[in-house]
Amino acid sequence: MENISVKQIVEAAKGRLLLGNEDQAVRAISLDSRNMAGQDLFVPIIGEKVDAHRFICQAILNGAVAVFTSAHENAAQVEAAIRDWEKLGNNPEPIRHAAWIAVEDTKKALQDLGVYCRSRITIPLVGITGSVGKTTTREMIAAALNAGFKVYRTPGNSNSQVGVPITMSEIPAAAGIAVIELGMSEPGEMEKIARIARVDSAVITNIGIAHIEQLGSRENILKEKLNIQEGMNPEGILFLNGDDDLLKNVSAQNGHPVVFFGTSPQCSYRAMDVRLDEGYPVFTADCRGQRIPVRLGVMGTHMVSNAMAALAVAGEYGVDLRAAAASLEEFAGYKGRQQVYELGSLTVIDDSYNASPVSMKAGLEVLVSMKPGARKIAVLADMKELGPDEAALHREIGYYIAEHPVDQVLLLGDLAAQIGAGIAEKNGNTPFIRCGSPDEIEAWLKRETAEGDCILFKGSNSMRLGNVVTEFISARQLLSPAGEAKYQG
Repeated sequence: MENISVKQIVEAAKGRLLLGNEDQAVRAISLDSRNMAGQDLFVPIIGEKVDAHRFICQAILNGAVAVFTSAHENAAQVEAAIRDWEKLGNNPEPIRHAAWIAVEDTKKALQDLGVYCRSRITIPLVGITGSVGKTTTREMIAAALNAGFKVYRTPGNSNSQVGVPITMSEIPAAAGIAVIELGMSEPGEMEKIARIARVDSAVITNIGIAHIEQLGSRENILKEKLNIQEGMNPEGILFLNGDDDLLKNVSAQNGHPVVFFGTSPQCSYRAMDVRLDEGYPVFTADCRGQRIPVRLGVMGTHMVSNAMAALAVAGEYGVDLRAAAASLEEFAGYKGRQQVYELGSLTVIDDSYNASPVSMKAGLEVLVSMKPGARKIAVLADMKELGPDEAALHREIGYYIAEHPVDQVLLLGDLAAQIGAGIAEKNGNTPFIRCGSPDEIEAWLKRETAEGDCILFKGSNSMRLGNVVTEFISARQLLSPAGEAKYQG
């Protein structure tokens, strides 16, 4: 945050200053009492298992100069908390010098502060949402816009009801445009986030089945995603994937212009003559009649749609499209999302951050397309939050493997076991092994992999395949120090 005082925070959050200096400058917001950027506002969130109010004093010692609290109603209660801290043998003075701000609900206060921070932003904000590929599309849009703007983009995955307000506070005045990610997992969440962000333009990548367990149907997911238009600039553009069966028929709210991207004829920004060159997409981008050759530095034909979204946004914001395409070609992916590493002649595709049926098939497509003649190994784990059809959706992955065979499949999790059932049901000849733990996967890989193999890791983040990738790469380097892992972008 730039030039924000405790007094302004109190007013924005509709709070009351119980203790401390209202003129104190605040420069950052933190939800983690252990990590402070310096001169932070600590916001203790009450979770299902932990109430972070218990960490307020620790946050102040670590650099917070102000705190929200819904656990203290007056200065006397704050002083009592400070005395309790002193009784434990701690120095009370730093705690007494911080600004304690009473609010009814710390999360709501954070959101109100986010609205205030948004009101100070004058640059265009481009919002990204969708069921699959939000983060990669965000990064690709940022890359394309970088050919004409100084771009700020959402750090990490700060796309939630608490993440978006913090993002609003972090957008620097020096930026020329911002690309922010908006996520949702439950009914009504997108509307709340959208009213904080009030984006100038919005991109919806696709409507899949992520979070269908909470929302019930793709149609309900579509309805929720379209709420990204709440509070949107009246002149803002709605960018939609013209290849998506639900999005291609959507009309924007309140007369917003719609720009379609994809591969279908209705798209103003259309990819043509798409092919894979050693796993990397090569195509011609037809951008409102201007044709530009493109070769991406990320793998899989599913990346083409993301690239066309990026070119559509860049084009509509006046960026030279050839420069945007050149910048886009330099994009080499995002951690845990189809990152390709070479360990000598052994190739690792780390796509372990998250998974859906669409993205798992895309990862398998990449694996099959790589290094003709090499042995292909797929390490697959559960895909989460798929609702009542989750078992059938996992079996469909098995059907896909039976038709696009790899040489070996390792499965982790009860749902992933259904992938094996799908392979067997289709009389596929692909051998598969069900592993009971990440340790079993690591042991198999250590014992069975050989030079020249290609290995894909794919599953929901909660299955922790990313840890397996890290351990496997580290183990290979120890076994062969000369075979340094080289990232292939």
